[in-house]
Amino acid sequence: MFDIRVQAQRFDCGVELEALSQQRTDVGAVASFIGYVRDFNERPDVVALTLEHYPGMTEQQLRLIAEQAARRWPVLAATIIHRVGRMEPGDPIVLVAVASAHRQAAFDACNFIMDYLKTEAPFWKKEHTRTGDYWVSSRESDTLAAQRWEKTDV
Repeated sequence: MFDIRVQAQRFDCGVELEALSQQRTDVGAVASFIGYVRDFNERPDVVALTLEHYPGMTEQQLRLIAEQAARRWPVLAATIIHRVGRMEPGDPIVLVAVASAHRQAAFDACNFIMDYLKTEAPFWKKEHTRTGDYWVSSRESDTLAAQRWEKTDV
């Protein structure tokens, strides 16, 4: 039901999205989010970023988040792929895709997974700029996005 991967290599979004509904007639909707490295963040001149994680614990936490989503919505399948290592602007970082019988459940579960991934998964991000490197701090906006689900009655 869940395909959870933490990997250094690029992924093919089209292939991954197709795999969620392949040979299934119960899937009515697939919702997805793809995150990319951008050339700005806390500073405007990001040339690369390095993502580190805690192997084993990261995958376990991502699975727990997917399971929480499946308890709230009728999720038929979900794929979470998160890259680690060094990446450059334009590279894909993360894919969250959710299959469900209905679009709203797919949208909500995908959004929920991404919000909790940002706050609960043990990843550390270092940005490399033309003027130096720095570790990226957690954002209050990510915490608030995850907290809104605590108030949502599903």
